[in-house]
Amino acid sequence: MIKFPKIFVATASIIGLLCLAVFFVLMIIPGMEPDPTNIIFNPPITENNIDNIDNFFSPEEFKNYLQEASMQNGYLDVAIQRNMASESAPMADLSFATKEATGIDGGGELERVSETNVQVAGIDEPDIVKTNGKEIFAYLQNYYYKSPQPVFNRNIEEIDVASDMKYLEPNIKAIKAFPVDNLKLVSEIDKQGEMLLYKNVLIIFSGDKIYGYNISDANSPEEIWNVDFSDKKTYLVTSRLYGDKIYIILNTYITPETVCPMPLLKDASGEVELGCKYIYHPVVPVPTDTTYTIVELDPNTGKVDKRVSFTGSNSGSQVYMSENAIYVSYYYSGDLIKYMFNFFNKNKDIAPDWIIKKLAKLLTYDISEQSKLTELMSLVGKWQGSLTRDERLKLENELQDRMSDFAQEHKRDLEKTGIAKITLNNMKVDSVGSVPGTLLNQFAMDEYDNNLRVATTISGRTVFGGWGNENSESDVYVLDKNMREIGSALGMGLTERIYAVRFIQDKGYVVTFKQTDPFYVLDLSNPKKPEIKGELKIPGYSSYLHPIDKDNILGIGKEGSKVKLSLFNVADPENPFEQDKYMLDEYYSEALNNHHAFLMDDKHKIFFMPGSKGGYIFLYEGNKLKLERVVAYTYPKRALFINDFLYIITHNNLVVLDENNWERIGELEF
Repeated sequence: MIKFPKIFVATASIIGLLCLAVFFVLMIIPGMEPDPTNIIFNPPITENNIDNIDNFFSPEEFKNYLQEASMQNGYLDVAIQRNMASESAPMADLSFATKEATGIDGGGELERVSETNVQVAGIDEPDIVKTNGKEIFAYLQNYYYKSPQPVFNRNIEEIDVASDMKYLEPNIKAIKAFPVDNLKLVSEIDKQGEMLLYKNVLIIFSGDKIYGYNISDANSPEEIWNVDFSDKKTYLVTSRLYGDKIYIILNTYITPETVCPMPLLKDASGEVELGCKYIYHPVVPVPTDTTYTIVELDPNTGKVDKRVSFTGSNSGSQVYMSENAIYVSYYYSGDLIKYMFNFFNKNKDIAPDWIIKKLAKLLTYDISEQSKLTELMSLVGKWQGSLTRDERLKLENELQDRMSDFAQEHKRDLEKTGIAKITLNNMKVDSVGSVPGTLLNQFAMDEYDNNLRVATTISGRTVFGGWGNENSESDVYVLDKNMREIGSALGMGLTERIYAVRFIQDKGYVVTFKQTDPFYVLDLSNPKKPEIKGELKIPGYSSYLHPIDKDNILGIGKEGSKVKLSLFNVADPENPFEQDKYMLDEYYSEALNNHHAFLMDDKHKIFFMPGSKGGYIFLYEGNKLKLERVVAYTYPKRALFINDFLYIITHNNLVVLDENNWERIGELEF
């Protein structure tokens, strides 16, 4: 239940209008749908205080900061559940999907092995299937069909769920995969969750623990370490594997009673604390209910090497990692007091001079933002009390009309995303920047030539401007190595929001959607002057973009109720066009919102994507899309290749195809 300050109860008055205006300008209605997480809209933050950071030196300093920051919590703390329709996975290197397999033991000669489809080449991400070229490790779902025909192929009256399906305890299966003649299930690990694979160590993320297993003998995997962060206030945001280090990002809920050092986790050596000196914060206190902690782990021992943390708001954080840094984003509200001052200063004909001067002075007070807002409402109440009933009614109408126009002009002032940059060489919070709007997902951020490109959507919602999406639009911003904005391209997709983003070297591709699919091509070669070069409008939308080559981008999305594949030609950035498309008889594919489910094999010019009815293999050679092969199994999960063999993993079996002739040469039932 939303709790409003008492002053919000005032209705049909100037104060009521102002309160509602402030509330609804900030509030993004769930229909906007840009993010799957709970967003907490916190009190206002001034323009510069988020960019000035420092670390704590003592428990007293930490305590005082949290107590001061807590005075700002609770103001307009509206938790909004918003649904995300898509994810995308920008990659700058098309060779990411294959690694050299020489030196891997096992029968036969290995030449190439696919890897998980990731955002940045060489930086692995956890997924439900991993392979080392000898074995496949797969975390599968909990049910399989005992009936020879899956449920969707039969009439409803023939289905008996109790007899048709059998429950399987979730675990990780180790499968001897190469050579194909030896295909068999060799062992099972009694754990569940996504995995990373570092040499002979399989890292499993299982609930509030991380396990390291020695899989040098896949017949007998052995647990060699574990990390426990079972504190109910801490949870895993995501993780990465880069070089010989694992990076985990943890979110810990904090209150004014939290003290530092605070317990963080238990590694192979014992308790690991988060000392005060490891926690960074904005110099000026801002709404704080969370610490984001980046932990560097040794994959061989499970021991913590380094850690660093910063304070923020629990706001659906997005994490992007480059070869140089980890970027962690979080949402916060802009400066409401400054916003209201600017509104009255622009409308001097309806606001008395004394209230504008009072607001200007209020901006300089060293008090919490919530106290400033209370003072603002007190000033407006005094102003209202000096008016006759007729004057009040006229003013209420003027405020309603003008606030709508003002909110449209200043839509970027109140929706902000803060981004902390943690450099890998010293594991410190190097700098913090901010951009207007909200991020779709991690792929809305991309580092290139020491600059960070960020794609955002501005909701543009106002209480007096209507309830539709008529004010939403999307932008791309460029931040330098110090996280200062140096360029921007504004105003894509008016009335729409971002469905997919991909940055590839000095180009950017953005898809927005409401009724049609504007596909934008951006020239980012001059970071100080990014340009929107071309735009293509076609039916439907793309929610995942994948580079085929330098001139062609594959879009996976939907048109109506069906999955749609689009092949975009971007050779001429000013005139992109859809040179081919394929309407798949599927209502859903996991590749729509999970880039790990997609696989491309450049050698054979094919890509794989799962559907609800089966797995689909498309040939993309010659600027055409051709459905080359289908494997009709219910909900296939992943595909990978070892040499020229394509392995398709479903809930309850594994199928192997020869990529040279697409014959089925192996199958394993679980």
